[in-house]
Amino acid sequence: MARATLKSHNQSPRKIRLVANLVKGKPVPAALAALQFLPNRAAYPVAKLIKSAAANAGAQGKKPEELVVRSVIVESAGMLKRYMPRAFGRASLLRHRKSRVKVTLAPLV
Repeated sequence: MARATLKSHNQSPRKIRLVANLVKGKPVPAALAALQFLPNRAAYPVAKLIKSAAANAGAQGKKPEELVVRSVIVESAGMLKRYMPRAFGRASLLRHRKSRVKVTLAPLV
């Protein structure tokens, strides 16, 4: 099994999960082809992460063409909190969510 992790990506986990669920269970070449033509902003970092996991598998002596995306786990990686001034001297909280993405590749069975 080969793994790769994206520690802190500046996009909400909900938006990344939409992309991650599309590639679960697919072979690596098919997953990369699907992500290449996806208009979502999260498609590029997820594709880059799958390529990194495939390169890790190549270092272990496995062929990337024979691997399947076993799991893509998207977690919250905290948030950046800012305040926006509002009427009557109040302030409202803006929460910029971050994501942590973990990809695991496994050989075809």
